[in-house]
Amino acid sequence: MAIERLVEPTASMGDSEEEKIEISLRPMSFSEYIGQERLKNNLRLAIEAVKKRNDGLALDHILLYGPPGLGKTTMAGVIAHELGASLRVTSGPAIERAGDLASILTNLKDGDVLFIDEIHRLRRAVEEILYSAMEDYKLDIVIGKGPAARSVRLDLPRFTVIGATTRTGSLAGPLRDRFGIIHRLEYYKEPEIEQIINRTAKILNTKIQPEATKLLATRSRLTPRIANRLFKRVRDFADVNGDGIIDQEVAVHSLNLMEIDYLGLDPADRNMLRLIHDNYGDRPVGLTTIAALTGDEATTIEDYYEPYLLQLGLLARTPRGRIITEKGKRHLQNPQNNV
Repeated sequence: MAIERLVEPTASMGDSEEEKIEISLRPMSFSEYIGQERLKNNLRLAIEAVKKRNDGLALDHILLYGPPGLGKTTMAGVIAHELGASLRVTSGPAIERAGDLASILTNLKDGDVLFIDEIHRLRRAVEEILYSAMEDYKLDIVIGKGPAARSVRLDLPRFTVIGATTRTGSLAGPLRDRFGIIHRLEYYKEPEIEQIINRTAKILNTKIQPEATKLLATRSRLTPRIANRLFKRVRDFADVNGDGIIDQEVAVHSLNLMEIDYLGLDPADRNMLRLIHDNYGDRPVGLTTIAALTGDEATTIEDYYEPYLLQLGLLARTPRGRIITEKGKRHLQNPQNNV
């Protein structure tokens, strides 16, 4: 399967050793992809149906949504691999003008998969070009300006768009309606995270003991990306301060160094909860106010911090704003909220 990244000229092409390792950890098939069983079963059925019909029609466009780090980009690669198709990768912010999208679309081939990360950040003018491209496989472009301008409709190859977003509510209705397959990626279960950590250890040729695997899984916020990130940092600690083998003692020392507590919260999570508690107590507080308190962007809080805190029941949303729950207060007061 060919993978081509369609990015801005100034963007990094991902040649660093860290990024190469990250790519090597990504599964390439449904059999290698751990977790998300409901999603895999539905996609496997859709792909097998397309192959069986063999009528020249592409797989329906797919929208994957959910919190960051759950494997949306990885799943796009798996889908393309299972289809035997080339994967073209871009993102909403990278497509600045309608002409950028037109250039991408006209260079696609029959059966190609176009993955658009952060699709909710597409500009409206770009979205409007995408509507007819997704629905009719046609590209409407305007040649010339003023009274001499004329519209030309070009035929496009049969391709599949896979969109990924953390914010489905920000997608325009007409764009969302053009996806035939829409699925949410759910948080993983701890045994699944353990499987992912063991797979990563095998790929990186690192020995890890079961107790350490379990400990890392409980600190990974039920998220594969975070599990792999923690594993690599613990691996560094084991190489520098030990014999390269990750046991429970090495994992504990490393997690303490990173200040990751027993629920997987880092200092930024606890700081946000503490600021809400100390400044507002039981009163609700708005998202923009929380952003001002923490110094983070509102979108960062909403997309990254909030989902897991809500999942744990440490934070709650109300019509008037966010409030810290009794469970959240107990966690802040618990002297054991470290490793």
